[in-house]
Amino acid sequence: MTERIVVKIGSSSLTSDEGGLNRERIVFFSRELAALHEAGYQVLLVTSGAVAAGFRQIGYESRPKLIHEKQAAAAVGQALLMQAYQEAFASNGPHRGIGVAQILLTRADFSNRKRISNALMTVEELLRQRIIPIINENDTVATDELKFSDNDTLSALVANLVKAKHLLILTDTDGLYTEDPRFNPHAKRIERVEQISDDIMSFAGDSGSSVGTGGMRSKIEAARVAMRGGVPAFVGRVKESGDLSLAVHGTGKGTYFDTSLHNLPMKKQWLGFHSQPQGKIIVDDGAEAALLKRGKSLLPAGVRTIEGDFHPGDVVEVVNLQHQTLGRGVVNYSAWEVQAVAGLSTTEVRRRVEVARIEVIHRDEWVSLRD
Repeated sequence: MTERIVVKIGSSSLTSDEGGLNRERIVFFSRELAALHEAGYQVLLVTSGAVAAGFRQIGYESRPKLIHEKQAAAAVGQALLMQAYQEAFASNGPHRGIGVAQILLTRADFSNRKRISNALMTVEELLRQRIIPIINENDTVATDELKFSDNDTLSALVANLVKAKHLLILTDTDGLYTEDPRFNPHAKRIERVEQISDDIMSFAGDSGSSVGTGGMRSKIEAARVAMRGGVPAFVGRVKESGDLSLAVHGTGKGTYFDTSLHNLPMKKQWLGFHSQPQGKIIVDDGAEAALLKRGKSLLPAGVRTIEGDFHPGDVVEVVNLQHQTLGRGVVNYSAWEVQAVAGLSTTEVRRRVEVARIEVIHRDEWVSLRD
């Protein structure tokens, strides 16, 4: 199969600080993407910028904060954004230029296997026809504070879905540094990451842009999602002609996240990143170690308490005593049953409830979300 590349471009790279589209930047990125397309790659673009492009046009003085205002700005801005991309790509490539197509997704699409399968078939056909899919979140219908929280996560989910060879997350800094290089000239850039540890996460700061939503932390989290699906990621800057090609070939201006220690099968990718947890199970230190270090199932003895209402077969999130997320799994008990047997031995559990399996979550139905 021809190599597939997913490129994510954020709002701050496409718009001015005051809002509105920066047409010159859109033309520049389109040329970079067109060069990869002409080189034979199958290119998918995950773009932000709809809200940022639309809020000035709709009459707001600054980026809106209320959901209905964001959705209105996105409705206006998405049309402007696609028009700008269509015009930019039309001037690239042979003959009539490169065709582009709009795909709008929500988290609910990824949670529903049939819907995301249909979306994948659409993407496959577009790529077969040598058309570049331009993917954004459907902000006009997304709820829950608009979403994935940012398009970094969306780009990682898309990269895993299409089995991309590379995920390139473009930002305004040239990679991950040990400290913020804007304030510390002695900060060192991290060239390559094989495992996202707590130390790596501690280097990430918050968003430095007034028009975007994602900072370096969200980009590292997205890289983690991609890595777990077997897709290597790059987080860095594309500022000059040819920079995107350098990023693809391993010499880009940024940080590379490798996949040598990761590669989840599709079933566990869905469980870990696409499913919607129906509740939480809080576990003790012993259960945490058993799940993360020894590859064991979650037994009732390790459960402290629960949150939410769930039923056998539902996906639940498992957290430790510090409420840090450990992973997700398919639960074999209803919520009231887990609460009733929390902390009990296997023998005592069998006396109290009737369940198909003694494990609260079997290891085959579990995926860790911590390295």
